[in-house]
Amino acid sequence: MLRIHMSRLDLSRVRMATRPDALWETILSFHRLRDRRASTVFGKWRTESRARLNGEAQLLAAVVPPRGYFPDFLTPSREGAEPFGLDVGMEALRDTPAERVHAELEVLAADRTRQRTDRPVGQRTAGAGKAGAALPAALMEGRAEPLTRLIGALRSYHQAAVEPYWPHIRASIEADRAVRGRALLDGGTDELLATLPPTIRWRSPVLEADYPVDRDLHLDGRGLLLQPSFFCRGTPVVYRDPSLPPVLVYPVTNPGAPVFAEPGPWLGRLVGHTRSAVLSSIGTGCTTSELARRAGVSLASASQHASVLREAGLVLTLRHGSSVLHTLTPLGGSLLRGGAPLTLH
Repeated sequence: MLRIHMSRLDLSRVRMATRPDALWETILSFHRLRDRRASTVFGKWRTESRARLNGEAQLLAAVVPPRGYFPDFLTPSREGAEPFGLDVGMEALRDTPAERVHAELEVLAADRTRQRTDRPVGQRTAGAGKAGAALPAALMEGRAEPLTRLIGALRSYHQAAVEPYWPHIRASIEADRAVRGRALLDGGTDELLATLPPTIRWRSPVLEADYPVDRDLHLDGRGLLLQPSFFCRGTPVVYRDPSLPPVLVYPVTNPGAPVFAEPGPWLGRLVGHTRSAVLSSIGTGCTTSELARRAGVSLASASQHASVLREAGLVLTLRHGSSVLHTLTPLGGSLLRGGAPLTLH
């Protein structure tokens, strides 16, 4: 069991992540790729993703086991920062101090040795293969080239297994945030923590969670970032290193199977071909200028179409500095995916 000990100061510093974290989703999806127990939900996604992979899985398997501990440096974060997008996350990973990479890979090696010792005779799991077997040792030497190879494999894997499904992933996280936000407005932080998934239980002043090992985490006034995740299933995830910014990655509720569907011609017939193109172009988010460029329309036309879609509840527009950012609402994402419902109970 995991026990997160929270003071009054910590409670005042609990916050919800504003969006999916690209690297958390990438690493946790790699767990799902190799977890046959989730075949009903992830079977089609697994087949589609594997068809796009070109050896990246062997490299990643060298540092991400099928379950259990993986190095914290693979999912970087900074105190008070928003969840990282892919490019920013990759740069943060590249900046990881060599001594930290070495220390965390030593922990990984010790965990693997213990698991092999504890595993009953005759039970074996697929390893990293020749392509990845030497990667951990090369990374521990602190050279740039192995880290560049790892980052390249992560990026290629993300493009094959995560990026095509990103609108669905983001819509699932947005729906979860809406539920948590309502709880926060109705009952404050206590209500927010009480409405987290059933594997997490708020027993003030301790947040308890099902966890593969027995562990206590003391926040010591640092607060806690709640990071909903599409590919996190069952038990939540926290950093192993207690000195890192406290993050609780937890599974969104009933997200359904990952869906990748190009908008069919029916969408054009429903909302008009130009507006269909605008809705599709908004995708994972864009400014009005980016929207105009993607959809091939004028700036004024892009603004007008976004306004109509916003009034219909398909698009959310937020001011971001001197510009505005358009994103799909869960309803807009569902419409774009072909009407696949996004259930949340």
